[in-house]
Amino acid sequence: MYNAVAENVLGTIGTVFWCIQLVPQIIRNYKVKDCEGLPPLMLFLWAASGVPFAIYFFATDGSIPLRIQPQLFTFFCLISWIQSLYYPPVAMKRTKLVALVFAFVLVAVGLEVGFILWLRPLYRRGIEWPMLIIGIIASVLLAVGLLPPYFELAKRKGRVIGINFVFLTMDSLGALFSILSVAFGTMDIMSIVLYAIVLGLEIGIFLSHFIWWLRFGRSEQEKEVDYSSDENIENDATVIASHEDDKEKPDTTSV
Repeated sequence: MYNAVAENVLGTIGTVFWCIQLVPQIIRNYKVKDCEGLPPLMLFLWAASGVPFAIYFFATDGSIPLRIQPQLFTFFCLISWIQSLYYPPVAMKRTKLVALVFAFVLVAVGLEVGFILWLRPLYRRGIEWPMLIIGIIASVLLAVGLLPPYFELAKRKGRVIGINFVFLTMDSLGALFSILSVAFGTMDIMSIVLYAIVLGLEIGIFLSHFIWWLRFGRSEQEKEVDYSSDENIENDATVIASHEDDKEKPDTTSV
């Protein structure tokens, strides 16, 4: 059932989540200055997916929140991508990084402007197959972008390293509210598929870490606690031994 109010409200909520979802990840990267476990390929593909996202929603005259989403999504993905290349383990040189980012932005802007001006008149005349192709490209980029984290999970028995869970939660909520927005709006199946891919694969990352914690996490935490206790005991024993040695030494300071 079409409901313009629900479409805009839910779309706005989804946009708000997707405006700030990567901020916790960006802050985490800046503080730690290490992006191990956060695949640069994922962030690049996400940033790249924002281009067909924007083309699709502008050319099909989507709601204002749905037009804003891909721009902000690409912007924050781009910042995270830069961090993942600048910080270890990649640690790319600044000059090379600046050139790479400049080239990406130049190509992205050119593609958006060119395709929107070309495809919007076609869509308004009822020619929809070009937009279907754009939507499929965006879906593929989103799906493939969420595959690199699964390779990282495989390296660590399913454990999530480097990916901020607050970011992941907010991104999942953004996808969920966007799905609801489209469902109450024009029921665009392609849009629902785009967001559902994100939501499903992110839930998989949560489940992977949860399963790791059930299988290995608790025992590893107990080992860390035991190791910490043993270290403290050894340190205490060393301090006591040094005091005993000091007592046994003769006093040579007095004449």
